[in-house]
Amino acid sequence: MKKGAQRNKWWGSLRNMEEENVEQPLLEKKKKYYKNCPGCKVDEAKEMSEGHSVLFTKLFIVWMLVLCASLPISSLFPFVYFMVRDFNIAKTEADISSYAGYMGSAFMLGRCLTSLFWGTIADRIGRKPVIVIGITSVVIFNTLFALSTSFWMAVIVRFLLGCLNSLLGPVKAYVTELLREEHQALGLSTVSAAWGVGLIIGPALGGYLSQPVEKYPHIFPKDSFWDKFPYFLPSFVISALAFVVAIGCIWIPETLHNHHGSDESLDDSNGLENGRSAGGNENIQKNENLFLNWPLMSSIIPYCIFSLHDITCLEVFSLWAVSPQRLGGLNFTTDDVGNVLSISGLALIIYQISIYPSVEKATGPVSIARISSILSIPLLQSYPFIALLSGLALYIVLSIFTILKNVLSITIITGLLLLQNRAVEQHQRGAANGIAMTGMSLFNAIGPATGGTVLTWSQKRMDASFLPGTHMVFFFLNIVEAIGLLMMFKPFLVEKKKTNIDQLQ
Repeated sequence: MKKGAQRNKWWGSLRNMEEENVEQPLLEKKKKYYKNCPGCKVDEAKEMSEGHSVLFTKLFIVWMLVLCASLPISSLFPFVYFMVRDFNIAKTEADISSYAGYMGSAFMLGRCLTSLFWGTIADRIGRKPVIVIGITSVVIFNTLFALSTSFWMAVIVRFLLGCLNSLLGPVKAYVTELLREEHQALGLSTVSAAWGVGLIIGPALGGYLSQPVEKYPHIFPKDSFWDKFPYFLPSFVISALAFVVAIGCIWIPETLHNHHGSDESLDDSNGLENGRSAGGNENIQKNENLFLNWPLMSSIIPYCIFSLHDITCLEVFSLWAVSPQRLGGLNFTTDDVGNVLSISGLALIIYQISIYPSVEKATGPVSIARISSILSIPLLQSYPFIALLSGLALYIVLSIFTILKNVLSITIITGLLLLQNRAVEQHQRGAANGIAMTGMSLFNAIGPATGGTVLTWSQKRMDASFLPGTHMVFFFLNIVEAIGLLMMFKPFLVEKKKTNIDQLQ
């Protein structure tokens, strides 16, 4: 009896040790929800099973927010050439591209200066107020841009719009908190898809709706308001959409926790972190310097490079397409540019929803991003040869090439976004996305100005023996692509190693 009692006591002690050392960190702790905390309400709702309708509604909210952030960036590209020409600031026709690049860069420069600030504000007062401010800035300043009467007025308004419209960083943090853990990858994929589609639909809107008096004289009479401000209509449509979304933001939930001084974390990942805090590691994690997190920084660097490449490529494509044939362009109208980009945008939506998730699951985000970057280089260098075609063949080939180029680009960006958000804990994602947005905005500020300048230089050397005309500007874009590709290999790119707790999240 004595031996049996000792044996039972020994087994009981062993079970207690196992529960303390194994089960406690691995099993989810019972959560405490604060009555007046908006983040707790979201977490409590996530505990219930997310049906398809609820998931669709949340993804639709994210889609519209990102769309409103991206449309103002790119909508001016099809008509900026003609807008600068109408301002009569360029001395020669070839110089128009340079001034157009400066106008495109003004937005990104403003966003670069304020992205980290807005990311920090979003971590302190909430995601929702920052999102509402960003959407409202689109309504006001995008409308004022279309009413600009001089080149410098247009540049200043674009700069102010960039300063106040830092939506993308807070939205990426917002989506990870709005969705259940198993749906967060889909949410981030939706962010990148909406961003890419917005960068394509924006120019399509700008192409179709600019200069309406010339295109739709039976609706917009000559010598009317629309004739005085020929680029107002596309900006007005985007501002009207942003106004509707801003009204809708009244009902979107806040996801930031507010416990009035309590440090207890309530979401899935932070609940596990509380288990680790028993060992004293929570404060170390909260004070981690994100700039020393190399898995994060090594994914942000190529993200910035490819963002530079994409925004420059988009502006160069739009300017190249409307340039006269004697300068190596296609002599397209803004409608022609809109047609090509609309087809590309539709294809991109289909790809991102139906094909990319399966491909990413089979290969991983890094491998498919590398392959996409490699394929982009010969594809992009073939663009100048498209100018030798004409008629229907020109439209068909250009549409196919543009679809492929945008599909490859969004594949790269989505993969890098997934790496960034997997490299940090949830409580640091707002700041991490703020850092990514600051870097991306800085590179994007350089892109349009540099791209416009290089295109102008290229068009002035049509008879050069080495890479004549527009061959040079596409070669320049491929150099940027090659640098980004190099940064996606070791030792530059480092993926975060999953711990046992990360695998449970």
